[in-house]
Amino acid sequence: MEEIAGQPEPGDAFGRALLDRLTDNPSPVVIERDDGYVSLDGLDYLAGLGEIDMWALDRSHGRVLDVGAGAGRASLVLQEHGRDVVALDVSPGAAETCRRRGVRNVYTGTVEQAAADGLATTFDTALMLGNNLGLLGSADAAGTYLAALGDLLRPGGVIVGTCLDVYETDNPVHLRYHQRNRQRGRMAGQLTLRVRYQQLASSWFDWLAMSPDELAGLAQPAGWRIADVRQGGVYAVVLARA
Repeated sequence: MEEIAGQPEPGDAFGRALLDRLTDNPSPVVIERDDGYVSLDGLDYLAGLGEIDMWALDRSHGRVLDVGAGAGRASLVLQEHGRDVVALDVSPGAAETCRRRGVRNVYTGTVEQAAADGLATTFDTALMLGNNLGLLGSADAAGTYLAALGDLLRPGGVIVGTCLDVYETDNPVHLRYHQRNRQRGRMAGQLTLRVRYQQLASSWFDWLAMSPDELAGLAQPAGWRIADVRQGGVYAVVLARA
């Protein structure tokens, strides 16, 4: 009888990977795209912050919400400098990793849930490192996500983050994916992904890689503008209310 290949088990693949790294027992983390393309996630989530991250961190102010905190790299740096910070992640494993590494204030859930749980208008900066501006997801979802972040911020609050410029590639596989997206009425950099780790797979989700001009075009109808930018293949921006 012919064996049929098994399917991955739904679960918190990213969180499990972070927890395993804490115990020095890691396996490779795979990012799978909906066209079948796969790549290894080579980011060291337990390492320090890079130069572009520090540029962004220096432009945060007041009480900070570290959105998509992962292993808490940014939150720990802010804590070390006496800053008031809350690490937010939808992954229970990531949130537990933050706690084990010493992040004092951790919230498990979405930005929408955080506002509903009493955190509305309690922050001065929403920090989105690790290309986390990609959490805007798509052209259709970006306005809703920016509004949810705005609900968490006090007057004068800013969004500071980094993003991958999708056009900084000449890889023909990626260029074909961009064209496939356009043909489907999507932005070129709307990536549909899931995280694979050992036998686990996350749910599929949309991640938006975009140029600074595209970000500005999505931010403006939602009441935001680019107040500062550091250009690059991975760029950093400060979004202020328009």
